[in-house]
Amino acid sequence: MKPWITLLAAVLLSPLLSAAEKPNILVIIADDCTYSDLSFHGGENAKTPHLDAFAKSGTVFERAYLGMAMCAPCRSEFYTGRLPLRNGCAWNQAASRPGTKSITHYLGDLGYRVGLAGKTHIKPRGVYPFEEIAGFDENCVRDPTLPHHVEGARKFITRDEKQPFCLVVALTEPHAPWVMGDASAYPPKSLKLPAYLADTPLTRQSFSRYLAEITYMDGQVGELLEMLDKTGRAKDTLVVFTSEQGAQFPGCKWTNYDCGLHTSIVARMPGVVPAGRRTPALVQYADLLPTFIELAGGKPDPKSFDGTSFAAVLRGEKDTHREFVEGMHNNYPEGPPYPIRSISDGEWRYIRNLTPERIYIEKHLMGRTEHNPYWGSWVFSATENPRHLMLVERFIHRPAEELYHTSQDRFELKNLAADPAQTANKARLSAALDRYLADQLDPGAKLDTPEAFQSAQDLKPPFPGKP
Repeated sequence: MKPWITLLAAVLLSPLLSAAEKPNILVIIADDCTYSDLSFHGGENAKTPHLDAFAKSGTVFERAYLGMAMCAPCRSEFYTGRLPLRNGCAWNQAASRPGTKSITHYLGDLGYRVGLAGKTHIKPRGVYPFEEIAGFDENCVRDPTLPHHVEGARKFITRDEKQPFCLVVALTEPHAPWVMGDASAYPPKSLKLPAYLADTPLTRQSFSRYLAEITYMDGQVGELLEMLDKTGRAKDTLVVFTSEQGAQFPGCKWTNYDCGLHTSIVARMPGVVPAGRRTPALVQYADLLPTFIELAGGKPDPKSFDGTSFAAVLRGEKDTHREFVEGMHNNYPEGPPYPIRSISDGEWRYIRNLTPERIYIEKHLMGRTEHNPYWGSWVFSATENPRHLMLVERFIHRPAEELYHTSQDRFELKNLAADPAQTANKARLSAALDRYLADQLDPGAKLDTPEAFQSAQDLKPPFPGKP
């Protein structure tokens, strides 16, 4: 065969990797874990020896984000590579559009077995036909969480060494109620509360129980990594850990603040992903699936995804990826409508509250005292404590625009939207947000209504968003 023919054949067949060359993929998802509470992201309280060691053995993404700080929307974004409005799950408890393709289809077409253990919180089944793997509780609010085991995951991983696997293990910790782990390891009076929390005894007690669940979750991660080592598959498996959205504290989950949308992503694969590395590359959940497809030898079609592959970042070839990450929030049915849109370049965050005249209410956080008993103590103490009053007002009263220098104001407590020195910067980010909303066909406040939510579930006009 002529040399040029051999070269052409190699180029044409390069995406069609053999099973032996395709990496296995293990994804471990925590549940409602604020990224900044993890020690390798600067957390000062939680003890996570397994995750700390894992972070040192791989690459830590310092600026990873998701599109909505709620369970169903962010998981659907990850599994489909499409932002919430485009895949159809732009409300919590919502479903993705029938006919939408997910990780199960894309990696299945590339020869993978694709399984899911633990929490689902995604629908319909036709969009997410994961093989169900036993061993981890599906119910994130069970009290207590059911006992877990790694045997189902081990059997799935070792079932067929000739066929690559993708296994997602979706844990249910540290989602409220915080009842797992040893809270005595975190004496409330000794904790260093992050600045976005009001310092009351009930807050400290809740934060102690939450930290105990983070340590419990860390133990589960350790068991999974040990199991992977014992199967002999660690050397040819890409392992990705992610913390999902922020916890059920004011300013985290159900918001567009950094503590809500910022997620932890850590990746490890010997010989492929550099160890002991931290990258500032800006990435989003929608980028994960295209990345997996590229690593598996496929070519992600840009028309099918909102995300793009950051495989080059994983391999240590680049430290840049996106220019912006986008965020949104539709409050219904988690509370009365309160639509929010945002954009960040990793340094600055611009937030647009579409109905600032309303009071923000999140019924799980503010109403379920069995999960979040501290909220009432914030309101009660606000009478005499100016800082507590500021934190309560920050949560329930939002201006039309917010601008934060996130890299210098980690918990986004100083709004610079009215600062004349930031007029041009705010205009730059506002214009970028407008482009994103136009691309997604986002109708704005009309989206956060019971009618829009129902039309999305019924798949009837005016079902909004880009198909």
